[in-house]
Amino acid sequence: MQEAYLRFWGVRGSYAVPAATHLRVGGNTSCVEIRSGDHILICDAGTGIIGLGDKLLGEARRLPLMVLFTHYHWDHICGLPFFQPAFQSGWDIQFFGPGPNGAEMEQRLSSQMKSPYSPVETESWIADIRYLEPRGPCLEHGPIRITYQHVHHPGLTYGYRMEVAGKSIAYVPDHEYLFQARSLESRAQEFSAADREYLAHIEREERTSETALIHGVDVLIHDAQYTPKQYAEKRGWGHSCFIDTVNLAIDTEVKALYLYHHDPASADADMDKIHAQSLKIIAARGSALRCYVAQEGMTLNLSDI
Repeated sequence: MQEAYLRFWGVRGSYAVPAATHLRVGGNTSCVEIRSGDHILICDAGTGIIGLGDKLLGEARRLPLMVLFTHYHWDHICGLPFFQPAFQSGWDIQFFGPGPNGAEMEQRLSSQMKSPYSPVETESWIADIRYLEPRGPCLEHGPIRITYQHVHHPGLTYGYRMEVAGKSIAYVPDHEYLFQARSLESRAQEFSAADREYLAHIEREERTSETALIHGVDVLIHDAQYTPKQYAEKRGWGHSCFIDTVNLAIDTEVKALYLYHHDPASADADMDKIHAQSLKIIAARGSALRCYVAQEGMTLNLSDI
């Protein structure tokens, strides 16, 4: 059987944290590797992709790579200027992310590598780089089938669902679940009855499409950045309270949830508390959901899940 696994290379949100208090969970920003046989899929290019790139250079074969971008906020692309396979010949790298065409995606990714922000521009890349054009709601990378859907986050943002080695994986690192519902509830008095019904219809459509993306997956990697206190201070910033994420996973019959995109202020001890509270919610609801804190270096053999 061909090798198939998922590995976390970066689990932090907003910015990297090189602090002793964060070492167990990890301080690098978003990057997940999914490997199936001779194909490697990379989800986002935060600082975690730097270590992944270094590892790939030490492997015997140069396997085809596809990098999926959920969006172009800096914490999801800032590792790209240091991704060594892009600077080596013999690598086949495809990029895919939000936008109307490949040219716009290229412009967004290359802008962080232009003077005065970087001494090395994308013109220095010598790998075979291709920017994929959007051609419908799904794409394939070897044996990996990928679908994507807009999710609620500032700017155009995708969540992804992958079917690989007989398993389903959803990757939704930046998603403020229930933002529209709560906003409508808190400001209902500002709208007429007809307007409230129209806005509620829009909210239901968004929620239906978002939940369909993750319903019943074997593995859900989802934004759980905030505690309730943090969320109260930062509502509208585009990230979920971990309580909402746990309830979402239960409601959509997810099998295993990996809390992800951890707040840079949350040290290892804080993540232990978040995990303990998550397990209490699951137990109180009588759910069979398995819940974990995503940690750098954590590897899931897909045949075992």
